[in-house]
Amino acid sequence: MLIPFSVKNCFQLLCNHKIPAAGFKNTTKGGLILQSISNDVYQNLAVEDWIHDHVNLEGKPVLFFWRNSPCVVIGRHQNPWQECNLNLMREEGIKLARRRSGGGTVYHDMGNINLTFFTTRKKYDRMDNLKLIVRALNAVQPQLDVQATKRFDLLLDGQFKISGTASKIGRTTAYHHCTLLCSTDGTSLSSSLKSPYQGIKSNATTSIPSLVKNLLEKDPTLTCEVLMNAIAAEYAAYHQIDNHINLINPTDETLFPGINSKAKELQTWEWIYGKTPKFSIDTTLDVLYEQSHLEIKLFIDIKNGRIEICNIEAPDHWIPLAICDKLNSSFIGSKFCPTETTMLTNILLRTYPEDHELHSKWDILCEKIKGIM
Repeated sequence: MLIPFSVKNCFQLLCNHKIPAAGFKNTTKGGLILQSISNDVYQNLAVEDWIHDHVNLEGKPVLFFWRNSPCVVIGRHQNPWQECNLNLMREEGIKLARRRSGGGTVYHDMGNINLTFFTTRKKYDRMDNLKLIVRALNAVQPQLDVQATKRFDLLLDGQFKISGTASKIGRTTAYHHCTLLCSTDGTSLSSSLKSPYQGIKSNATTSIPSLVKNLLEKDPTLTCEVLMNAIAAEYAAYHQIDNHINLINPTDETLFPGINSKAKELQTWEWIYGKTPKFSIDTTLDVLYEQSHLEIKLFIDIKNGRIEICNIEAPDHWIPLAICDKLNSSFIGSKFCPTETTMLTNILLRTYPEDHELHSKWDILCEKIKGIM
């Protein structure tokens, strides 16, 4: 049953900043089930941060349901250029987010349910949570063959991944979150999570591709709402609490003081791209110019999302070496992103205002370079 999460109840649970809570014994006898009314990935990730940082979970575990409009979420130690098709995502308006937990890259849309299990560090148990989800699924549809794996995934019919896991373990608190594919757009998932970029060398955590399937394909009655209600019921029964899904607004500062600053930080370029582990790109760009094929060699070192070393080698008869050197030096220290590259190259082109042929070649080269960003 869905009920609004009142300011009073919220403060009783969430504003006891790491202090043993005693004021909500009638409403949260052993835990709480929350659901976000927002579909914004940054706002929902901020709720995770806020609960992890501020809530005393001793004897009061929390289950948090959240769904997002289309986005790709990478793990804390991953490289977005290695994990997804950034150019396609920009074109399609698909957001990119970096979460604070480890693990691999996932695609979210409104057909995917995210579940976060908050507990004390001592009570942290991923397999226990996954088994709870399996019991809930079997309660709705006993014929479903869903099993938890040693990698803490959920497999349907022994081969199709319907859920992936990640977690964050703090000093005293922990959370385990996982996805649950209900009716996700499979085409968008597949295309977004297929990196077209070549020549990347990195020590970042890499995702392991898997066959996936929606639960709705198995049984058209398994909607997101049905599944959330079933999991909530199983969670309530397991923890012996009221089966109430409490609706929360993750932008409400009266409920979550300081939460909007957390959401803003998660949206910054410095967090999403700047936290990428150091990597390099060593590749060759094929350029077609006046019916001739040219090869442009490109080597770039990127640290904290910014270019440390840049070496672009073009045939000297096409673009003079001195001009390539200017381009290389202008890139040093800049963000590895299309917007900054466009700005820098436009500034450099102003030093050659009358050379229209050079402008044409430059535009072609820069479009190729932006294509790997």
